[in-house]
Amino acid sequence: MTRFWWVRHGPTHEKAFVGWRDVPADLSDTARLARLDAHLPKGALIVSSDLIRASATAAVLANGREALPADPALREIDFGAWDGLHWSEASARDPELTRAFWETPGDIAPPEGESWNAVAARVDGFVARMLAAHRGRDIVVVAHFGVILTRVQQAGGLTAEAALGHLVEPLSVTRTEHGAEGWRLGEIGACP
Repeated sequence: MTRFWWVRHGPTHEKAFVGWRDVPADLSDTARLARLDAHLPKGALIVSSDLIRASATAAVLANGREALPADPALREIDFGAWDGLHWSEASARDPELTRAFWETPGDIAPPEGESWNAVAARVDGFVARMLAAHRGRDIVVVAHFGVILTRVQQAGGLTAEAALGHLVEPLSVTRTEHGAEGWRLGEIGACP
């Protein structure tokens, strides 16, 4: 059994779309980070997105875990031209597109950005590489909202719309497991 412990990075306090824009996480809640660290398996591998909010969170959680190099395949959805815009600004700019992007996720992408299906395929490739190289291990993955929800969709056999309905707060844990019978979805958005 290979268990993936998907951790959403620390909060950014941004009030705008944050995709590939590299903004730092607020890691000042040391008590919460200590609870999260205690919740995660000690003998696990740890890997993160290469964006600073995820890699800095992973550095705090490494704490004796074997760290793998940060991986750009774990980046958040590329919101393209919407990155840095408040929801209302993106909606005013592209009203029909913003609505369709969230209500019917799939192949719809923001201008100069990527679709839900593109993100899921990117993360599928990462997961396949981890299973090939580290089968049977616990793997802590520090990533982003969209990345984690693609795993909820995949392991739970859900639609993208159903996956997007789950709450995944900063510093929460979502667990997926892969074994002989395929994928199983564990806790979603647990906040230790």
